[in-house]
Amino acid sequence: MRETKMNDGHYSMTPEDMLELVDANTIMVVPTFGQTFTGLYETVKPLSDALDTYEHDTGNSIDIHVDGASGAMLAPFCAPNIELWDFRLERVKSISTSGHKFGLAPLGCGWVVWRSKEDLPEGLVFHVNYLGGDMPTFALNFSRPAGQIISQYYNFLRLGFEGYQRIHNASYDVCEYLVKQLNKFNLFEFIFDGNREKGIPAISWRLKADANVPFSLYDLADRLRTRGWLVPAYTLPANAQQIIVQRILVKQGLTIDLANLLIADFQRSIEFLTSHASSQCNAADVKTFDHSGR
Repeated sequence: MRETKMNDGHYSMTPEDMLELVDANTIMVVPTFGQTFTGLYETVKPLSDALDTYEHDTGNSIDIHVDGASGAMLAPFCAPNIELWDFRLERVKSISTSGHKFGLAPLGCGWVVWRSKEDLPEGLVFHVNYLGGDMPTFALNFSRPAGQIISQYYNFLRLGFEGYQRIHNASYDVCEYLVKQLNKFNLFEFIFDGNREKGIPAISWRLKADANVPFSLYDLADRLRTRGWLVPAYTLPANAQQIIVQRILVKQGLTIDLANLLIADFQRSIEFLTSHASSQCNAADVKTFDHSGR
């Protein structure tokens, strides 16, 4: 698998990036519809158009799988004018998304949808018959709890299109409010500002180049954690690892009232870090947490 690289000011895959990597052995291209690092959508239609031209020039046909991640459960409700990214593009053969994110289902729920039965190779399907009839499944483990699926189905029935639209638009509204409030500190340069046509309800930023402060975003994240907030600071991937960013993800439950509490803690943390400059850690050595449990 080949991955496109980020660099300063260039945070998502472009057709030019893609065309540098594809060749006759390429199976598919996988844009991410809602990047983990920044929150931005990787636009699918320009990639599809470029692959049309590539096929015309070389004879090599390359399909697209859209890693819907969070965006596939957001864009249909909140971004009606967004560029095509789904099965309306002939080259898109499959789309996956995480129900446990903006599908509002319990952790572990997610799914993948294929354009047609023919687009899912039979060799990837397991057939079992011990329940009295043929049961095809794509999952590696056949027996698993169904609670997440039932909860997701209930949400679909209970909320419907209008319900999901209302809930998710409220999250984008909180994003917009947070950007306005954070801008008042005059410290942050936004990589993504939560625009609903361009990404998920998340905001990511770096310190401005002229921000004359005696602390890093690692320090700020660490101080906010003492107030109960997990606002992670981290570096971007290869070729952009010198860029330290911080991110807020807004989901159902993060109301304007909570956003005001968060902004107040930003104010307290910035004031504390400014007045206790000598106590700051080396940013490169700071870890907010460790998934390994060590």
